[in-house]
Amino acid sequence: MRRIVAPGKQGTEPALAYWHVWTDDKGISRQTRCDLTAFVKESIGGGADPQWNDHLLTSGAKVLFTELPVGWVGTWHENPKPQWIIPLSGRWYVETMDGQRVEMGPGDISFGGDQNTKEDEKGRKGHLSGTIGEQPAVLMIVQLTDAKWTGAKPGDFS
Repeated sequence: MRRIVAPGKQGTEPALAYWHVWTDDKGISRQTRCDLTAFVKESIGGGADPQWNDHLLTSGAKVLFTELPVGWVGTWHENPKPQWIIPLSGRWYVETMDGQRVEMGPGDISFGGDQNTKEDEKGRKGHLSGTIGEQPAVLMIVQLTDAKWTGAKPGDFS
């Protein structure tokens, strides 16, 4: 987690960076670096000392863990649901239709929100992804089941 000073903040609140994969108005997938900044200092409960918490969601999610084998490639596809993707081990990449490729490993976070893209002249729709290196990529995926997150744009979670 890196610290930034968000507008109106004291400078002590944390911010958590993530990559937001999204669809623009022309149906092209893109990636934008964003920050989660709605942290409040509070106890998580049970008498624990206060810590920084960002209450991003309160319901409507499905959690899965997946292992992408060495050499795995997910040919051009959209994220099946709006979803948070957190690498636990190994490395993987996401390439969007605008040509941007982002490589991620443990400690990085991506939000997959490229639903409703339009196939381009090269046959690309959504994003391309795959593993990097000589070990599988183990990912934790939190799929959002509430339809209101389909089409979420960068900044919608700040």
